[in-house]
Amino acid sequence: MSLSTSQMADAAHSGSQSKELTDRFWVRSWLYFCALVLLALVVVGGATRLTDSGLSITEWAPIHGVIPPMSEAQWLEELEKYRQIPEYQLINKGMSMAEFQFIFWWEWGHRFLARALGLVVAIPLAFFWLTGRLDRRIKLPLLGLFALGGLQGFIGWWMVSSGLTERVDVSHYRLATHLCMAAIILGVMIWIARGIAPHAHDLKPTAKAHIAAAILVILTFFQIYLGALVAGLDAGLVFNQWPRMGEGFYPAEMWEAALGWLNVMENPAIVQFVHRTGAYVLLLAALWHAITCWLYAPRSTHAWRALVLALLVLSQAIVGIITLVMVVPLDWALVHQGLAFIVLAFAVAHWRAIVGPLPLRDGHAHTHQA
Repeated sequence: MSLSTSQMADAAHSGSQSKELTDRFWVRSWLYFCALVLLALVVVGGATRLTDSGLSITEWAPIHGVIPPMSEAQWLEELEKYRQIPEYQLINKGMSMAEFQFIFWWEWGHRFLARALGLVVAIPLAFFWLTGRLDRRIKLPLLGLFALGGLQGFIGWWMVSSGLTERVDVSHYRLATHLCMAAIILGVMIWIARGIAPHAHDLKPTAKAHIAAAILVILTFFQIYLGALVAGLDAGLVFNQWPRMGEGFYPAEMWEAALGWLNVMENPAIVQFVHRTGAYVLLLAALWHAITCWLYAPRSTHAWRALVLALLVLSQAIVGIITLVMVVPLDWALVHQGLAFIVLAFAVAHWRAIVGPLPLRDGHAHTHQA
């Protein structure tokens, strides 16, 4: 028995929708994988900073730099270049080849991961684009994501170059810019991926829940920025007790009148205090948001996510305190930095979930049963 025109149209529509859902699955899987690679890159970058390895490669060679030194002569050449910068002359003078290789491999690994991430983004993006698997509404955001990656490479070199001539380390402002750009890239990845993922049917807990979720993202991003300043100034080594800082909760005796308001950006003790305060604010905001979601939409997916987010923020605060009182050991410091980006990714996903998914091309919402 032949199909009617309407049945054929329904079958074609169902097939088209099925293809779009399949395409969305693979695109967001790719974006989530990119996010994991970026997280690894951030952790290795943190290790590079904490081991003072960031200035061990004194040139920016995007193509040639993929290949590390392969012979003793090449290693000697790299070491000789390092000997020309202030960090070697004032801090590491007399460094052995083995010691140099230790810091070199951290920086090389960081740059290698950055290059790998560029390929992981570019090649699948080209494939999805050319094979028609991308919704036109996410094409420009994805191009923007790729452009941000290229800009991040330049920012990385701009950061390194600040420590090659007159300083013995990189500018903490440029370090913060570099880390925050990584946070922005991660946020864009998660926002796009979550926007094409299935969403539950749950309504927003409150009319302004999406605003509260956005504020949590902003507070988390600001904390990452402050954390970068702490790392760049070695401010985590100034006071290693909690909850007090010296004789009180605020190190008033450390305030430098000559710096004025720049104390909050350049005075290690004050920067650590501001970072601590920001953590308290973020934790209270996350707890309040979770309580509000449970009061107005108990057991909804939004309420559960808000609870998980609050627990992640609490875990991050606990890890931060442990890192501080243990005088910033490398392993705990890297957990602290990596967890900060996990908190950010989850906060962005939660925000996007409350805002809602990008509708399918036929106008239907991409949902699943809660």
